[in-house]
Amino acid sequence: MSSPLTLYTVLVSSAAKRDLKRIKKTGDRDLLLRIDGKIQGLASDPRPPGCEPYQGMDGAYRIRVGDYRIIYTVDDSKRIVKIGRVRDRKVVYRHCREPRHALACP
Repeated sequence: MSSPLTLYTVLVSSAAKRDLKRIKKTGDRDLLLRIDGKIQGLASDPRPPGCEPYQGMDGAYRIRVGDYRIIYTVDDSKRIVKIGRVRDRKVVYRHCREPRHALACP
């Protein structure tokens, strides 16, 4: 039996790592710290207040951090959270309209 305090493993995809590097280049340290805090928080609560299901994609969610969105999936059986993308909302919603492509969008 697992304890409610059992943490999830948070995996960051290579695409999300590239997204974070892009944000780092903007020099907005505050935004980067807020995003990092949200990502780290997913280990203890993969569905925090304010998260929304990513429409049309089972097990996928999005979290708002300013104008950015963290798109991720949750596998409760393996206790894994996989961060797929961290993009500006304009890019996420314009280029990732088809939910099955949300984690692989540009």
